[in-house]
Amino acid sequence: MMTMTEKTAAILRILNKKFPDAGIQLKYKDNFQLLSSVILSAQCTDARVNIVTPLLFSKYKNIKEFADADIKELENIIKSTGFFRQKAKRIKESARMILDEFKGKVPNKMTDLLRLPGVARKTANVVLQNAYGINEGIVVDTHVRRVSNRLGLTGSKDPVRIEQDLMHQFNSKDYRKVSDLLIFHGRYTCKAQRPLCHECGLYDYCTFKDKKKFSEPKK
Repeated sequence: MMTMTEKTAAILRILNKKFPDAGIQLKYKDNFQLLSSVILSAQCTDARVNIVTPLLFSKYKNIKEFADADIKELENIIKSTGFFRQKAKRIKESARMILDEFKGKVPNKMTDLLRLPGVARKTANVVLQNAYGINEGIVVDTHVRRVSNRLGLTGSKDPVRIEQDLMHQFNSKDYRKVSDLLIFHGRYTCKAQRPLCHECGLYDYCTFKDKKKFSEPKK
């Protein structure tokens, strides 16, 4: 019988072969643009965020301009990403805190990032991995939550517990790769409503109770 170590190694090997270019899809030019984009991506697709950010980043060119932004103008620009009032407030307040407490630089420590308004571990992990190359944890978004449950890597729905379970099963040097690959697999293959089980390379490793139902292509 396959051990969990053998299973996770196989999962990484198969997904890495299928998605060799897996990585962050948000478009940004500096660390605060990255942070802002991740805040905007909550309950919103990366594609939608990438439509909004060109205007946003041309309007506000640095952290100080974000901190001094007229909140109504900021809200109007990001409105199509949903929850725009809350997101605008968080971006503006984060910019101010970074200026006042971190000398104008996005923090490179988990504890400091978690102090920023609206930043939880998911956002902090994305920033640490992509801005600083720091693998402190694993990004747990809706795709990772779904895929890790279907693969039997966790039995929890809680993002914090899921991250802990995954961190115990994968080597820390692979945390970013795990995040990117599980997100891509969830986005393009292991979809929420109609997973493409018939073309999934992880079928034999999957514990998803309905996988047989989706094992044939839809006609």
